Amino acid sequence: GRRRHGETFPVYWPNLGPDVYAALYGAKLHFGEVTSWSEPLVRDWEDVSLIRLDLTNEYARKLDELTRYALERCAGTCLVGYTDLHPGLDCVAAWRDPQQLCFDMIDSPQQVHRLAELSIADFETIYDHYDALLKAHGQPSVSWMGIPSFGRMHIPSCDFSNLISPRFFVEFGLPILQREVSTMTHNIFHVDGKRVARHLDAILSVPGVHAIQWVQGVGDDQPIMQWVPFIRSIQARGVPVIVDLNKAELNDFMQELRPEGLFLWIATENEAEELELLRRIERWT
Repeated sequence: GRRRHGETFPVYWPNLGPDVYAALYGAKLHFGEVTSWSEPLVRDWEDVSLIRLDLTNEYARKLDELTRYALERCAGTCLVGYTDLHPGLDCVAAWRDPQQLCFDMIDSPQQVHRLAELSIADFETIYDHYDALLKAHGQPSVSWMGIPSFGRMHIPSCDFSNLISPRFFVEFGLPILQREVSTMTHNIFHVDGKRVARHLDAILSVPGVHAIQWVQGVGDDQPIMQWVPFIRSIQARGVPVIVDLNKAELNDFMQELRPEGLFLWIATENEAEELELLRRIERWT
């Protein structure tokens, strides 16, 4: 089979899309070719009563089916991970609709707090369900990021926060994040672009956030070199950073930054290219 180098691991994880956590509570998913999205569940505040965790609904059953099948087929060949779990404001946005949730934070803040509490109340129960299933088969804790842990690995995120101010993130998002990471061994926060990055001070105020994954975006947000000062500022805090890097940018990137605490994601075409990149990185001091 294929040989893997560096810190790459063969991982399968069941994926029904980013809103599957919300779907475990009754939201309906619609599937496109490469992703899915949820239909708002709470169109009026009276609909909050519709939010009920059901680990036997069609989405939960499919996740269990995919996981069990993978554990059977992948034994000894690759790791099996758990699905992408988004409690907090990402879940609330899926239940309510992202644009509507922005208005709600101004017009109905107590209702937003109510939904946020519902989104996190069962998080540990849901996480433990999948963690126990994997650990029973001797699997480490791993998900879409492909970084395994013998403890409890989690990838907190809040992509919705690209739509709100730092003040609203501190009010509505930060308390959820503090609870979300509290029972995990390792937490790598997924910072999806510059509008999420403006909340970095609040995110890193949480002791349980151990590392940052930086995703710079597309278009004008590339190339990576414009983000070197930002990455360097995270390094200066003593926080590890995962960087999604184009192989053509590697030499310039290594010239500008120290290697300590950096984890590079670099797509390659073949094994020979992987080995050549590793030889270059080994000389990085």
